[in-house]
This record gives sequence, structure tokens and C-alpha cells, in this order.
Amino acid sequence: QVTLVESGGGLVQAGGSLRLSCAASGSIIRIYAMNWYRQVAGKQREFVAGIDSGGSTDYADSVKGRFTISGDNAKNTVYLQINSLKPEDTAVYYCNADLTNGLKYRRQYWGQGTQVTVSS
Repeated sequence: QVTLVESGGGLVQAGGSLRLSCAASGSIIRIYAMNWYRQVAGKQREFVAGIDSGGSTDYADSVKGRFTISGDNAKNTVYLQINSLKPEDTAVYYCNADLTNGLKYRRQYWGQGTQVTVSS
């Protein structure tokens, strides 16, 4: 089985920074990409940032210049450095992985989410 575990969320003042981590573990043959999404209660989950196995990155326009995604392939871990936090960044942040598992099925996996709350 495969699990994704996020960490690093919390309460921070506007203008502050956080670093989120997501570690994938279990029976993994290959990870193609890992992504961060976020969701506010009552709204759809939205893409925030992604990184593929080659290191190429992609960001939502709303976070460009403030968020930086990075990865450690050896540890199957992805990080999201969040700077200049705004109250509108408040959300549950979810990690997502596109991978082939030990049964040779390629599918998406999700973490349980980590809460980020930004106070004004």
C-alpha cells in the first residue's frame, strides 16, 4: 500500500512563512509527479503547485513568486515553501502523487491534508 503524509501546517501571521512536507511511503515503483492542492470549506479543491520526476515545476498564478515547490526523489518527499502568506492562503493543503504502485497500477494518491491558517 501507499500512503502520503503531510506535515508543517499551522497558524501564522500574514507575511509569515511555512514549509510543508509530504512523504510518500509504501510499495512504490515510480513517482511521476507530486503536487500540492488546497481547499477551503465549501469550495472546490484547487491546484497550487506541482513537480515532476525531472524537476519541472508548475504553479497556480495566484501563488507564483510566493510559493516554491521542491522535491527529494531519494526520499519520495516533496516540499512547499510558502512565503509572504496572506489570509486568503488559509486552507487545508493536500499532497497528491501520480505514481505506479507495487501492483504495477498507475494511479493518484492523496494525503490527509494539513491545515494552514493565516491571521491578519
